[in-house]
Amino acid sequence: MRLSRRFLLDSGVKATITLPLWMQSALARAVPGPAPRLSRAAWREATGRRLVVIDPGHGGHDPGCIGQGDIYEKTVVLSTAYDLRHALERAGYDVVMTRSRDIFIPLQTRVDIAERHKAALFLSIHANSVAHDPAVRGASVYTFSNHASDALAAKIARSENSVERISNPNFRGVSPQVAKILFALMAHSTKIESHLLQQKMVGALGQHVPLLPNPARHATFAVLQSSAIPSVLVETAFLSNPQDEAELRTPVFRRRVAQSMKSAVDAWFLARQHAVANL
Repeated sequence: MRLSRRFLLDSGVKATITLPLWMQSALARAVPGPAPRLSRAAWREATGRRLVVIDPGHGGHDPGCIGQGDIYEKTVVLSTAYDLRHALERAGYDVVMTRSRDIFIPLQTRVDIAERHKAALFLSIHANSVAHDPAVRGASVYTFSNHASDALAAKIARSENSVERISNPNFRGVSPQVAKILFALMAHSTKIESHLLQQKMVGALGQHVPLLPNPARHATFAVLQSSAIPSVLVETAFLSNPQDEAELRTPVFRRRVAQSMKSAVDAWFLARQHAVANL
C-alpha cells in the first residue's frame, strides 16, 4: 500500500503509537522534513526485546488428539513447551507460557496473553492426527491465512479451533481512515515476519525430525490471529502414526523438537537485527 505525503498531512497523524521500525521509516519518508534519528532506547527496544510466548495447545477438558496408546496431545505438547522454555531461558530470552499446567485456556485468551505482554514472538505447539491415513507423519509449520494452503491444512485447522475474532489494535489520536491504513501496514509487516519465522522453523526442524511433505503451510488458526505479533503453529508429529506416536513418547524426541524451535527463534532474531541495522 502506497502512502502519499498529502494524505498523511491532511489526515493529521499526531498519535503516539508503537510500530515496526520499517513502518516508522516509511512514514518518515512520506512526511516532509528531516528523518528522525532513532534514540538508543528505541534501538534497544527494537533489537533487544526478546520476549517469547509459548502456547501449549489444548488442556483441561480439551485433550486434543489422542494416540492409540491413550497418549494425549495436551500432555506431550506441554512437556515439549517446558523443554523449549528451558532452552530459551538458558539463552537469555524472556518466556511466558499461556498455560503451565493441565488447564483449559480459550483460544482468544491465548492471543490476549501474548498481546498483553507485548511479545516479540508467539509459538503454538501441537500434535496432529489423521485417522483415515495412519501412514501420514512428520512435523509441519503453519501461519495464519483466511484461505488454507491445502485440504489437510483446512482439516487440521477445523479440528484445532474456530476463529473467534481478529485482534485489532487501537490507534489513538488518528482518524478512522488513518487507523485503517496503519492497521493494514502492521498486519502486512506481521505476516512477512511470520513467514520468515516459518522458514527458519522448517529449516531447523528438518535437520532433526521428519517433516510432512510441503511442511510450510497456512490455514485459519485462531491462535495465530494477532495482527501485531509474528506467530506460527508447529505441529510436531502425528499421533495417528505409530512411528510418530512412539517418538512423541520419548523425552529425547521432544527435546530435539524444542531445541530445533529454539534454533529457529535465534535465526529469526538475528535476521531481524540485520534488517533493523540496515534501515
